[in-house]
Order: sequence, then structure tokens, then C-alpha cells
Amino acid sequence: MNPTRRRMLAAGAGVLAAPALMTASQAQTTFPTKPIRIVVPYPAGGQTDGIARSFGDFLARKLGQSVVVENKGGAGGTIGCVEVKRAPADGHTILCTISSSLIQNRVTVKDLPYDPEKDFTYLAMTTSTGGPVVAAEKTGAKNLAEFVAYARKVDKVNWGAYGPGSTPHVLIETMARQYGFKAEVVQYRGEAAMWADVAAQSLDGGSGSPAGSAAVIATGKGRAIAILGDRLASLPDVATMEEQGAKGGFYGTRAFAAFAVPSATPPDVTKKLADALFEAGTDPKVKQLMANYLIVGPLNFADTNARFKRDTEVMLAVLKEIGLKPE
Repeated sequence: MNPTRRRMLAAGAGVLAAPALMTASQAQTTFPTKPIRIVVPYPAGGQTDGIARSFGDFLARKLGQSVVVENKGGAGGTIGCVEVKRAPADGHTILCTISSSLIQNRVTVKDLPYDPEKDFTYLAMTTSTGGPVVAAEKTGAKNLAEFVAYARKVDKVNWGAYGPGSTPHVLIETMARQYGFKAEVVQYRGEAAMWADVAAQSLDGGSGSPAGSAAVIATGKGRAIAILGDRLASLPDVATMEEQGAKGGFYGTRAFAAFAVPSATPPDVTKKLADALFEAGTDPKVKQLMANYLIVGPLNFADTNARFKRDTEVMLAVLKEIGLKPE
């Protein structure tokens, strides 16, 4: 083949390759190319749903595409997580879920149909500040030591929780092991029913969100004896569990809400979404929502993944220690 012919063939190959190169470049710069949906594995109206909608509104304004929140509740978050796992890995489907569906479900759900480590890439995360640990009025407890003294006197304490492996469930099991008393956990479908029974004195106590526990504390039917997490501005005189002597990795964990995409999503798309979600933390509407819910963040991509790894290791160890098994 003469040199001239070789040059002509090379030029032709370059022309043929050009559309492919342009397509790849365009894909990087034009994402998103259609509406984005955020799948929330819990019903509308809850805190996770509120987080998804607030951040989704910012994404729509930032990325120039509409964002739709879809609530796919059921099976402790499993249905929504599977929905995102099976979605096209193109960045147009985002998961917004909480720690229990990504960590506790590994222990409480038999044959979990998704792998939180392998099936998702985590983009950003908000975390709770702290939640009140509340003793019913009948216990007479005003702090952690007094509640422990009460718990040791009675045959067992009846404690409210909202799901196997949920934070209040793990809390009382951890406390019982550390301080040497017996506890029976009563599971509810949500916080509201649990706090109603604390107020009615049919439970010895429970723990949960500041907003959920506010009414029972305000009426005096329950008293905040400690804070799980960081101190709360709304309860400035109530010390944390750790400040009152509770020891263990669990007390340093925080409930979180995480945004994720299928793990095969291209890195450039993942970065664009992660950066936008992190930037949402500067938006006045998002900041107001986080203040209302007493949550902090969002964490950036690196901190999100570091926090997820750390909390996963600690929580799985605690769940194994208390002997939690699938129902």
C-alpha cells in the first residue's frame, strides 16, 4: 500500500470515529437528558420524603430538568431499593433512603434482594443531630442513672420502637446489656403510636425524633433523660448518653438519609449529581428544611462514603451482639 492510500484510509477512519467521540462528549455535557426521578422507599409525608422533595427541587433548578419524587413504600424499604437497583444506570433514577434499609435490613430481612455495598454508589448524606431518650412519668426518672435504677428494680421495662433493628430497638438492647436489666421491646408502625403509649404510661419509655417526642415531653407524661447523639438546642439541659457514662460505638452513630444511584452509573454522571446534592446544602429552602428536621449536612461524596462505611461496621457488630435475626 502506498503512503498516499494509507493517509486516505487513516483520514476515513478518523471521520468514522468522530461521531462516537462526539456522542460520548455530548453525553457528559448534556446530562441529564430527561426528567430525573427520586425513589423514596417510604410513604409520602414523612421526613425522608421531605428531604427528597427539598433536594429534588434544588436539583431541578440546578440541572435544568424536572425532578419527580416517587414513593415506593413497603417491606421496610426493600421495594424502593430494589426499584433503583434494577433501574438503568444512567443517573436519571436516584434512591433516597434511610440507614435502616441499608444497614439493619441486612440482618432483619431474610434473603435481602439487594446488596447495599455492591448495588449502589452513594452520593450525599444528611445525618440527624440527636434524638431524645424519654422515660415515662411513672418511672420517676430524671436522668440516665435514675432510669437504670428503676429498670433494675422492676422485672423488665417495656420499651417502644418502630421496627426490628431501629435505633430505639438497638438503644434499649444495648443499654440492657451494659447496665444489667431486662427489657421487652414493643414494636410500632411509627413514632406517633409509640409516643401515645408512652403518654398513656403503658410503656416505660422510648426514643425517637425531637419533633415526634415534643408533645409527650411538653405534657410531662414523659421526661427526656438523655440525648442519643449531640445535645439539642430545644433541650439544652439534657446531657447526652455518652456524657452520662454510656460507652460503645453505637452511641456515636447517627441515623442518616442517603442519596444513591445504581453502582454502574458512569463516574462523570455520579460526580455531577454528587456535587449538585452537596451544593444543595447552601440553598435557603434546603437549609430551612434541615433546621426544621434538626438534621445536618449534606456530607460530600468522600465524607458520605466514609460515614457509611464506619456506621455500617459499628451497627452490624451491635446487631450481631444483641442477637437480632430475621423475623
